[in-house]
Amino acid sequence: MTGLCVSDVSLHYGPRPILHGLTLPDLKPGEVTVLAGPNAAGKSTLLRAIAQLAPYRGNIALDGEDLARMPIRRRARLIGVMPQTLPSGSSLVVLESVIAALRAGSDALGLQADEKAMAVLERLGIGDLAMEPLDQLSGGQRQMVSLAQAIVRDPRVLLLDEPTSALDLARQVRLLGELRALAAEGRIVVAVLHDLAMAAQWADRIVLMHRGALHSSGQPATVLTPDLLAQVYGVRARVERCSQGRITVMIDGEV
Repeated sequence: MTGLCVSDVSLHYGPRPILHGLTLPDLKPGEVTVLAGPNAAGKSTLLRAIAQLAPYRGNIALDGEDLARMPIRRRARLIGVMPQTLPSGSSLVVLESVIAALRAGSDALGLQADEKAMAVLERLGIGDLAMEPLDQLSGGQRQMVSLAQAIVRDPRVLLLDEPTSALDLARQVRLLGELRALAAEGRIVVAVLHDLAMAAQWADRIVLMHRGALHSSGQPATVLTPDLLAQVYGVRARVERCSQGRITVMIDGEV
C-alpha cells in the first residue's frame, strides 16, 4: 500500500471530542491535498494527529506502516511539519535553525549539513536571511523559514498549517508553487488553507471537514459547489470559472 492512510481516527481534548471516527481517502504521493472547513472543524487537530503530536484512537499509516509504532527518529525523517507559527524567543540565526531541524532526523554533520540547509534557503528565495536572528524576522519571513525547516530533511510527507497566513501575495505564490513542485517530486503534501479560491487553484484534492468529521472529498470542482458551501460554511456563494478557466469562489452573504 502506497500513501498516507487515515482510518477511524478519534481524538478528544479532555472531555471535548474533536475528531469523530474520521476516515479519509488515501492520500497519494504527487498530490497536494487541502484540508478545508470552518473554524473548529478539526483541521489543525488532524494535522497534529498525523504528525503524532496529539494522542488519538484509530490508525494512521504511511505506506502500510503504523506511524504510532514507528521509531521517532525515522518518523522525523519521513514527516515534515510547518506549524502556524515558530516558537518565539529563539536565539538562533536562520541558518542555525534549519541545520538544527536537519539534525533532528539525520546524522548529517559539519559542512554537509551547512550546505544542505543553505541550499534549501536558496530554493525558497530566502538565502539572504541566513544570518538573521529568528526573533527579528517578520511574520512572513518566519513562515518561510518554518517551511525550510520542514523540508530540509527531504520528508516523504509534508504537513502545513495555514502556511500562507502571514505572507504577502508574491510570497503566497512562491510558497504554493513550491508545494506543487515538492509534490511533483513524489511527496504527499497536506495543507490547511482557509482561502477556498486559492485551494481551488493549487490543490489536486480538497478534503472538506465539518464538526470533526469528513463532509466531502474530491477534486476542487466537485467539492466547491454552492450547495456544499451553504451546508458547511453557512454562506451563499457563487462558484464560477474565470477567463483562464480557473475556479473562483465569491461569497454573497450568509444563508
